[in-house]
Amino acid sequence: MHLIESLPKAAADTPAPGRPEAPVLLIVDDEEGPRESLKMIFEDDYRVLVAENGLAALELLRHNRVNAAVLDIRMGAMSGIQLLDRIKELAPDTQVIMLTAFEELETVRQALRLGACDYLSKPFDLATMRAAVAKAIERNRCAAQHRDSQQSLRELQSQLHEFQVKEEMARKRGEIYGIVLHDINNPLTVISALATIAHDRLGQAASPDAQNVDAVREQLTQIDQQVSKCLEISRRYLGFVRRQTTGRPTVLVNQVLSDLAMLLKPHPARSGHELLIVPLPAETLAQINGTDLIQILLNLVINAFQCTREPHQVKVSARLLTAPLDHTQFVDGPDACFVNRMGFADRPPLVHLRVQDNGPGIAVTPLQKVFEAFYTTKAVGQGTGLGLTIVLHLVEQANAGLYVRNTVGEGVAFNLFLQAEPVPN
Repeated sequence: MHLIESLPKAAADTPAPGRPEAPVLLIVDDEEGPRESLKMIFEDDYRVLVAENGLAALELLRHNRVNAAVLDIRMGAMSGIQLLDRIKELAPDTQVIMLTAFEELETVRQALRLGACDYLSKPFDLATMRAAVAKAIERNRCAAQHRDSQQSLRELQSQLHEFQVKEEMARKRGEIYGIVLHDINNPLTVISALATIAHDRLGQAASPDAQNVDAVREQLTQIDQQVSKCLEISRRYLGFVRRQTTGRPTVLVNQVLSDLAMLLKPHPARSGHELLIVPLPAETLAQINGTDLIQILLNLVINAFQCTREPHQVKVSARLLTAPLDHTQFVDGPDACFVNRMGFADRPPLVHLRVQDNGPGIAVTPLQKVFEAFYTTKAVGQGTGLGLTIVLHLVEQANAGLYVRNTVGEGVAFNLFLQAEPVPN
């Protein structure tokens, strides 16, 4: 009674024992006297929980957020050291003070190793005990604050990452939609030209004869083919937006070159320029979607036509390579770059498709800039800057390689390398 009566009164602003905001102190001792004494010492300052053994203490921990605990080391079935280890597993932030009448150096070391914040001997000094508990409560508050700060930081980082992902997806979506429009524009240009030719042919004939009807029918068939290509391009990019995957497609190289010649024959960009196409000596399969290859070649050839208004030649040639590339011949520099070098499947046989013009070349350094979305060297309103971005996407999707060599005053050469397969008999 003398100990209890000598205790100072709790401050007016000290949380009441039953208030939820009061820190929680757990006292564990298998002797009722020390356990109840400690409870009476601290019950005006904290919400005090008591347990007579380790199992009862763990049950209280499972249902309460304990800020600090005072454990007697020498207890029956579960020692204070064992209980300390379990507390740190269940509630790492709970600060633990070890209390014993038999101080042993190795026991002290073990307790501190397991995360005890203090170690007091019986009989304890009241001021020392109060200071130790107050320090433990403060350490718990700091640990909780640090944990909450870390959680807030993680949430903020997660929100920033989500925002960045959404921004990137929005940017990519806008870029992809721009690519769709650009890609569809090429066949639509051909469709418009063919429809004009068919209309003029019928308009010029006094009475349509069989020859005119057959010519118009052929042009309408070509228009239908162009519409099908528009639909195929749209489906391809919708699949790309939805992250759809497909098997390994292949296409006949010479057939694509023949289609390329047909598509470009009425194209207005060709007007006044020469197109020379040199196919493979024997038909070969290339590992790429046929529409993708058509789009790559269309973009490269139309760009080559549009590099100058002066009449010039654009040559598309194909050859078969039976050995891997000698990459020492394909060095990156201000006027040269190898696109998708890391993703390129350099496994022979390879199809080498070359699109070369004898125009003025590209006055851009470094050359890699030409593949950036919306970058264009054309006058305002004459280009979207998406043609070579499309080529880059399609080259990467096909695990192909593309080496560009620019010579100012002499022209540009685009060298496309694709894995090849023999045509089945």
